[in-house]
Amino acid sequence: MSAVEQSTEVQGPPSVQRLKAGSVGLTGVIFMALATAAPITAMTGNLPVIIGSGSGVHAPAGFLFVMLVLIVFTVGYVAMARHITTAGAFYGFVSHGLGRVVGMASGLLAVLAYVVFEASIVGIFAYFAQQAVDAQLGLDLPWQAYALLMLAVTALLSYFDLEVASKVLGVFLVGEVLMLGLLAGAVLAHGGGPEGLQASSLDPTRAFAGVNAGVGLFFCFWSWIGFESTAMYGEESRDPKRIIPRATLLAVVALGVLYTFVAWMVLAGNGATKSLETAGSGSPLDLFLDPARQYLGGWAVTAVQWLMVTSAFACGMAFHQCASRYLYAIGREGFLHPALGRTHPRHGSPYVASFTQTGIALAVIGGFWAAGQDPYAGLYTLTAILGTLALLVVQTLCSFSVIAYFRRNHPESRHWFRTLTAPLLGGFGMLAAIVLLVVNLDTAAGAASETLFFELIPWIVAAVFLGGIALALYMRTRHPAKYEVMGRLVAENAQERTDDEAAPAHA
Repeated sequence: MSAVEQSTEVQGPPSVQRLKAGSVGLTGVIFMALATAAPITAMTGNLPVIIGSGSGVHAPAGFLFVMLVLIVFTVGYVAMARHITTAGAFYGFVSHGLGRVVGMASGLLAVLAYVVFEASIVGIFAYFAQQAVDAQLGLDLPWQAYALLMLAVTALLSYFDLEVASKVLGVFLVGEVLMLGLLAGAVLAHGGGPEGLQASSLDPTRAFAGVNAGVGLFFCFWSWIGFESTAMYGEESRDPKRIIPRATLLAVVALGVLYTFVAWMVLAGNGATKSLETAGSGSPLDLFLDPARQYLGGWAVTAVQWLMVTSAFACGMAFHQCASRYLYAIGREGFLHPALGRTHPRHGSPYVASFTQTGIALAVIGGFWAAGQDPYAGLYTLTAILGTLALLVVQTLCSFSVIAYFRRNHPESRHWFRTLTAPLLGGFGMLAAIVLLVVNLDTAAGAASETLFFELIPWIVAAVFLGGIALALYMRTRHPAKYEVMGRLVAENAQERTDDEAAPAHA
């Protein structure tokens, strides 16, 4: 460890406050990550697009391919997580690997991503809630009412420590995973639909087949967004050096197995021909509702509709936690506003950053409301594309930062695959995902591609990244003491470890 890092760890900013340690265990961290990915929302929101406009009947193969790419990325990601634990996750990782300047740019991009992700999920929550309440209760309320309700409840729950949020998310997550498992299991038990099980749709060599494989693979990547959030809960977990790597790998694999199985069974339950027709129709949710009604009964249709609502809520709250911790991580180092770095004296939560995030999300939602945008086609779709593009850039930089970090540090932990080949392949995989998104941006946005906001998406990402570089360079020139702290504030139990402490990394 360098003298600068040693000095920073001892002194730090004068008003640094820590998150509540030991708030959550392995199960809680996994629940937070899986809830952020929102399996039932990812399936009902993305699978119709993947089948209808992307990979077609080869959607399961697309999920398998993306799972393999993300596993390779995760190998390098967790190698770094074993040495660095911070609420800023990517911000801290990239700062340690590629330097403070790129680290700050990545940190602001990550903030942008998670900030808009909450607004995005509020949009789809409002859409699902409006549909479910109208269908089940006959009550037609404006989507804005559901959006405001979700923001208020999320802000309230996030005021307390992470244990409260993880328990709420855990209940919702178990419900949606059980429902998806029941649906897929019922189809499997019946031997599939009119065309059988269609095992050929699992052939990974067909991942790039279909009407537009680029769109299909992009939406597959989008289905995993949130799995990487495990690292930002390291300071609040009970044993971060063990929990975070395990939780991350388990989240990637669990989501991959679930997505692949459900996509396969949905295709099998409907049949290839009907799946393609339904996915491209005006009622794409029938891809799930029709098999649910046929193989489980009418109660399952009702359950799926309500679980889509609770899944979206859980996803939005998990993204709120992510955004709050990024704002908190940057704020406690003296950037943006130092008040963001305050924690609640009793609950240990980043309550100032949390309320700030609620205000930002409210402003984003209000802007789309004022523009007359639809909560699904406009708010959800456009902010999701913006956040995904920003986060893919950060994940790419994170992969290369792993290589740079281990070239300079911890020779005892260097490994030809874990700290070189895997992050290199992961970085190129993320670059490929960025290309897929940019090339297929119009198709991914659908009707919303005609809006000014859509045209500005690449420019917003570029402006935030360049703004982060400018801020870092300004701090290096005018406030060198703060610059030295940039991205270097990590948890006490996660300081640069000794050779003996690092040994388990080889296991």
